[in-house]
Amino acid sequence: MIESLLSVSSAIFSDGLAPASPSPEHRALGQARWLAGRLAGATLILMAIGSATRVMNAGLACPDWPLCYGQLVPSQQMNLQVFLEWFHRLDASLVGFGTLGLAGLSLWKRRLLPGWLPWASLLALGLVMFQGVLGALTVTELLRFDIVTAHLATALLFFSVLLSIFAVLIPYRAVGSAGRLRWLGLVAAVLVYGQSLLGGLVASQWALHQCLAGSQLCGVMNRHVWGVVPSSLAVLALVVTTLRMPAVSPVLQRLAKGAAIALTTQAGLGIAAFKLRLQVEPLTVSHQLVGASLLGLLISFTILAWRDQLAAAKVVHSNPVLAVASSDDLPTQGMA
Repeated sequence: MIESLLSVSSAIFSDGLAPASPSPEHRALGQARWLAGRLAGATLILMAIGSATRVMNAGLACPDWPLCYGQLVPSQQMNLQVFLEWFHRLDASLVGFGTLGLAGLSLWKRRLLPGWLPWASLLALGLVMFQGVLGALTVTELLRFDIVTAHLATALLFFSVLLSIFAVLIPYRAVGSAGRLRWLGLVAAVLVYGQSLLGGLVASQWALHQCLAGSQLCGVMNRHVWGVVPSSLAVLALVVTTLRMPAVSPVLQRLAKGAAIALTTQAGLGIAAFKLRLQVEPLTVSHQLVGASLLGLLISFTILAWRDQLAAAKVVHSNPVLAVASSDDLPTQGMA
């Protein structure tokens, strides 16, 4: 799933549009695109590590922050739990410095890059800084559930911003037939994001365990279970609509098929984790990872569908002949 998100610059998105001898503008765009894509992939891995840290009860394995037992590398205290928490912080630091590099690159080469890119990069930088504050609070506040959930919400938002930057900068040949798909993609992405937050609340409060053990927090658990319905229906509507439109870009069709696979996998993992009462940690971590991947696929789909429609509108606007031709296809009922 990670590979499918990062390979979009070659097999999925490129379509042979890269210039033979890139100009300074193309090189700057390529550098920003490469960095945004790698940061999105690293963030996806970071969220999986964070999920593993939680399910292994390693969230407080390092009792202090930002160091661990007052050291950069707590070699004497190192065990699996300490390693997970320490490595989670290490990966988060690398993502933070990488985001700082993306913002610096966007500002340094702003004359060669789109005007929106420095602002988007600064937004990503602000989110990762806020994420660092939340990471510290999860330790100092002893894993308070609302802070843990906010930590996940910010991570998913940060991931979405990076992936949006990547999807806007990637070479893409517009077909102009996306139509309402951009709105379907946006609705599906928003619902999946909300469902992910409900899952974060269940996880941060251990709601499933408490519901099964003593009928406590069953309301939280039930909201997550029933939340599967609207988010799944939205994704299925997007997939079916896309595959029934043969003129749609092959890129969008591949992303829709990927979303269908991710949704099916996510449902299977969720059912298995529930039946096994979250006793198999890899299932829970995979559930988090596939859910974030599904969100990433929907974000990519929505951005590209929007690019497709905007490119088509631009062509029609700049060519009156196309505008007249398109008007000939309108129904003539009621006309003399």
